Amino acid sequence: MGSDGVDEGVRRRGCSCTKDDFLPEESFQSWGNYVKALKATPFRFADRVMTRSGDSTELVEMKARSQHEMKKTLNWWDLIWFGMGAVIGAGIFVLTGVAARDEAGPAVVLSYVVSGVSALLSVFCYTEFAVEIPVAGGSFAYLRVELGDFVAFIAAGNILLEYVIGGAAVARSWTSYFATLCNHEANDFRITAHSFSPDYSHLDPIAVVVLFIVCFIAILSTKGTSRINYIASIVHIIVILFIIIAGLTKADTKNYKPFAPFEARGVFKASAVLFFAYVGFDAVSTMAEETKNPGRDIPIGLIGSMVITTVVYCVLAMTLCLMQKYDQIDRDAPFSVAFEAAGMPWAKYLVAAGALKGMTSVLLVGAVGQARYLTHIARTHMMPPWLAQVNEKTNTPVNATVVMTVATAIIALFTDLDILSKLLSISTLFIFMLVAIALLVRRYYVEGITTEANKIKLVGFLVVIIGSSIATCVYWATSEHGKIGYMISVPIWFLGTLGLWFLVPQVRSPKLWGVPLVPWLPSASIAINMFLLGSIDRASFERFALWTGVILIYYFFFGLHASYDTAKESEKKGKEDGTQLKNVEEGSLSELSNVAGNK
Repeated sequence: MGSDGVDEGVRRRGCSCTKDDFLPEESFQSWGNYVKALKATPFRFADRVMTRSGDSTELVEMKARSQHEMKKTLNWWDLIWFGMGAVIGAGIFVLTGVAARDEAGPAVVLSYVVSGVSALLSVFCYTEFAVEIPVAGGSFAYLRVELGDFVAFIAAGNILLEYVIGGAAVARSWTSYFATLCNHEANDFRITAHSFSPDYSHLDPIAVVVLFIVCFIAILSTKGTSRINYIASIVHIIVILFIIIAGLTKADTKNYKPFAPFEARGVFKASAVLFFAYVGFDAVSTMAEETKNPGRDIPIGLIGSMVITTVVYCVLAMTLCLMQKYDQIDRDAPFSVAFEAAGMPWAKYLVAAGALKGMTSVLLVGAVGQARYLTHIARTHMMPPWLAQVNEKTNTPVNATVVMTVATAIIALFTDLDILSKLLSISTLFIFMLVAIALLVRRYYVEGITTEANKIKLVGFLVVIIGSSIATCVYWATSEHGKIGYMISVPIWFLGTLGLWFLVPQVRSPKLWGVPLVPWLPSASIAINMFLLGSIDRASFERFALWTGVILIYYFFFGLHASYDTAKESEKKGKEDGTQLKNVEEGSLSELSNVAGNK
């Protein structure tokens, strides 16, 4: 491949679309090379599964592979509006009706609290990483640094799935509210394919058109996208305030009885699906590379937007259930129909217009965030490096944006919202749990500093925390009314966290901003995310397992060999010119010192 092989796949301009744009690595230069690579799969896998990237590798070398840098144009104000724009959309305007009517009743407000607490714990973990490693890769980069290439790739596949499904779900919801605005049923604007399964038979061409319009805007400029999102979000907030104020004038406390008709199980089942309503904040972490002052702007932007969003969700859910009896709430357009039932039919048009504004913001921020994830994954060559290119004129990742939009549009055309939201929640909860684990590893383990005894204790306590969380999840999923399992698993989780806090010293302190109450908050994030997974149906887990199998096949036939060749070529080049550290990807403290010294 030559000494320039690392950059060869991202040096080409435009859409040349030759083989070397996608598979420039040594293993794919001939069939003979590829056969040799496949025979070496066990050795290569053993090498990559134990390999951890370093902060400087992600901050310097990975970014250099995109040919052009993304401009640092964002501040905390932009991030707050990006955060709210990314999150407040289909979840609150569509899934609230489903959750209140079928799962939780008026106690849906508690479901939003549970989901919000889980999301906020994850936000804390994301924020520390985004401040320390401000790159476009988000959770993929964080996991690569702390848990290694293989775990990062599994997460990467699910991150991409999360974005594709999330965008598709919101796009289909956009059609539903547009139909309401036009005095039609949602399926009136969809094409029915009678030969398809009922869950995939309502084709949605409007969703596809909306996605490509959003894609075009996202390609033009990140700062321009921020301004459009800012304007749309202001309109959206005005509509939300109207819903709350006008809705409460039609409130009837009798509608709040019974408060929890489906009891605690219904509350938690709803919270697992409503977690979909909080998906999107992780897109803000991918914008860290374009943030002017990550140490100040990211904590304010991420945490501020999540707190505001949680409060807004709870008040909106409460308002809806006070306006209308829970068993009369409409599944598809709950707020619009509630106003119509309350004698304010004109208000449904304002609500529908506000919902469309909110969903457009979600799609816009999602298009920006998902492209940056894919860009950073492609920088490692786990995905084709053609996707890592940053356009010289727009300073945006055009190739990645278009590819993700096409994938999202295909799913949006066919798939029902209920299937999308449940599968999305599994993927998201799984990733958030991994990020929390990665944060604990980051605080308690540094190569060459952590003693062998403390390393063993760390692994042991992590096994206890994760194992007890899994046990709680399984017991919740399989036991309708029992309590004995919780009396065993929860104290074991507590003792595992206590042991980590008391017996294992932290060896790394955050430089600028850190998660408080470590290990308690990350450990609680692991437990809550795992617990919510127990509320999701079996069919969704089967789809999740199928997707994981697909990405594993891709990894062992392509991603593993491409990333292995790229890493080894990088090491070789570094040794030749003297710029590469000896332990390029072990995340050692010496590397951190070297980075600090070069700043």
